[in-house]
Amino acid sequence: MFPHLGEGRFWVSGQLNFIAQHNPPFNAKYSGPNSFRASPNSSQGSIITIYAGAQLSRDTELLVDGEQEQGLGLSSALGLGGFTNLDAVRDPTLTAAPYLARLMLHQVIPVARARNESDRGPLSTFSEMPERRFELRVGRFAITDFFDGNAVGSDSHLQFMNWAIDQNGAFDFTADSRGYTWGIYGEYQCPAWGVRFAEALMPGPQNGGPLVWNLRRANTSDSEFELHRGPLGKTGMVRVLAWVNHANMGVYSYAIEQYLAGITTTPDLEAHPLQVTAKYGFGLNMEQALTPDIIAYGRFGWNNGKTESWSFTEIDQTISAGIGLFGHLWKRNYDRTGLGFASNGISSVHARYLALGGLGIVLGDGALDYGRENLVEAYYTIHHWRGIYSGAGLQFIANPGYNRARGPVVVPSFRVHVEF
Repeated sequence: MFPHLGEGRFWVSGQLNFIAQHNPPFNAKYSGPNSFRASPNSSQGSIITIYAGAQLSRDTELLVDGEQEQGLGLSSALGLGGFTNLDAVRDPTLTAAPYLARLMLHQVIPVARARNESDRGPLSTFSEMPERRFELRVGRFAITDFFDGNAVGSDSHLQFMNWAIDQNGAFDFTADSRGYTWGIYGEYQCPAWGVRFAEALMPGPQNGGPLVWNLRRANTSDSEFELHRGPLGKTGMVRVLAWVNHANMGVYSYAIEQYLAGITTTPDLEAHPLQVTAKYGFGLNMEQALTPDIIAYGRFGWNNGKTESWSFTEIDQTISAGIGLFGHLWKRNYDRTGLGFASNGISSVHARYLALGGLGIVLGDGALDYGRENLVEAYYTIHHWRGIYSGAGLQFIANPGYNRARGPVVVPSFRVHVEF
């Protein structure tokens, strides 16, 4: 809506994203406490973010963001591994009051004199950056600000909206109920490749508790290597992700044993003494420009599937792919459209836990006729004027929550996005 200077010590910008979704009724042989509702259901939600930054020196800046979010997702964001709206509030106890989203001190350490032009934005206000450099960030941020990014499959404001298409669904990245954490982040970048690492706090039980500051009881370590070329040519990117979480997480096999022994009435991941268990995983993220206006991408994700899903969603294996097209092709320069799909799965012990009536962070139909959760999403985003966009999307989900006894589900969406 307003122009931003290409240079300067200060940065102020913002965005508003509104998403409305609806699902018509669908067939379901049964439903449980955490099921996606089979009756007609609608939701509306919005998120407003104000970004601010100040350069303290040529290579040091302070970034501060405030945010307001409101509106529960369809079925209170329950019942799907790949949920339909990345912006949805999952915790019904959260208020609509503004809150601190990010607070980061960002230090750039040049390794060579050569500098290249850089696009200024909310995560970096510098108009140029050293060609070879170390970067250090300390403070409050979202893990997905820096990890598992993708040119056409990461932005729920202008692109896809589904969790399993916008992000690697098997990446159980740490986040509090607002989506952020406190930690230390570092990266090295050179023209051919880059590498990044973060050590950050983990939340309390199943994303519902406060962040745990005792690192001996809970912590996460995330690393990613990126190659600055695509699998088919120079214009693209390949990223390899590895991560490990430590927290007071339940173990599916132990919960099942407790239930079969008659100690609990249903399998219960919380019925265990205080412990520190590990959940780890890997990811592959590729993007390739086929033409200047057509970009294809793909992701693969896997985690060990033995300990409970803690922060993000219940996906233990995922594969996704899609294509994004930019409006230059049809002389609508700022429009965009895309088509993507994802196939999600869970481990055998995770599936047995749910089949016996256990509840997870987002799933629990009371029983389970297991099948992979497969979904397709298409969207079109229209640019109206300056920073004003709107668009429509459609999602089709087979075997919602990995349950062949339910679905399929169809979810149309409408979105308004404003940048200023």
